[in-house]
Amino acid sequence: MRHFLKLSDFSPDELRRIVQRAIAIKADGIGRDRPLAGRTLAMVFTKNSTRTRVSFETGMAKFGGHALFLHADATQLGRDEPVADTARVLSRMCDAIMIRNDSQADQEEMARYSRVPVINGLSDLHHPCQLLADMQTWFEHRGDPRGKVAAWIGDGNNVCHSWIEAAALFGFTLRVACPKGFEPAKDLLAAAGSSVEILRGASFAANGADLLVTDTWTSMGQETEQQRRVTAFSDFQIDAALMARAKPDAIFMHCLPVHRGQEVTAEVIDGPQSVVWDEAENRLWAQMALLEFLLQKK
Repeated sequence: MRHFLKLSDFSPDELRRIVQRAIAIKADGIGRDRPLAGRTLAMVFTKNSTRTRVSFETGMAKFGGHALFLHADATQLGRDEPVADTARVLSRMCDAIMIRNDSQADQEEMARYSRVPVINGLSDLHHPCQLLADMQTWFEHRGDPRGKVAAWIGDGNNVCHSWIEAAALFGFTLRVACPKGFEPAKDLLAAAGSSVEILRGASFAANGADLLVTDTWTSMGQETEQQRRVTAFSDFQIDAALMARAKPDAIFMHCLPVHRGQEVTAEVIDGPQSVVWDEAENRLWAQMALLEFLLQKK
């Protein structure tokens, strides 16, 4: 049995196989086979979601399975039932558990007590499912990312952490441009080694890059910090001038939702170099490939 709590839970070869399988499933459209018929996915949410919920729920339906939406406030988790107890119960009734919350530690505890695969749908530290979709999108638009350069412009947050792991696992260089005090976790940087560079200037990170990527400056749960963050990140907006510093065929990514006029201008995200809508769609296909991989391995 395998869990998927962070990208590095899988080997580089496994990740590439999942991405290539996602591309194949997408080409097929729905999949004539129903490999997950009779299987059930429990989806536990403590954080709001559009793409994560819809992609997992639709993916299970397309594969002949069923997904259960469980908001923490409507379950015993909302009444302080221990995560371990919820894991014991759900894993006796369901074939896999996806959890989207604000605690990587809670996800690890759920995996420790679960009899079935546990998937990280987002935590405070990682967003590995997003990176499967991002890598699929990069492969589709520009081929293998090995040896290429991506520039992360903005907060060293959970999505950035998964990009850091992706750089080492997929063999590209990641330049992270962020203001002081908003750097990604030191242990992840140390593990990534020479695959990742930390830069203070967005322009330096963008120079000659194959891909520019960003995320909102204020993540869920940080709303009280919004004004401070808008001020701190004012020099880290991706606009047309910054895109022009990248390669002429560079692409732009954003995991969404987006705040036009803050982390990116409308001109860029709605422009010809943006692949964000393919990126969003690929959450479906990448997660179908992930579910197939985890459940077919059982």
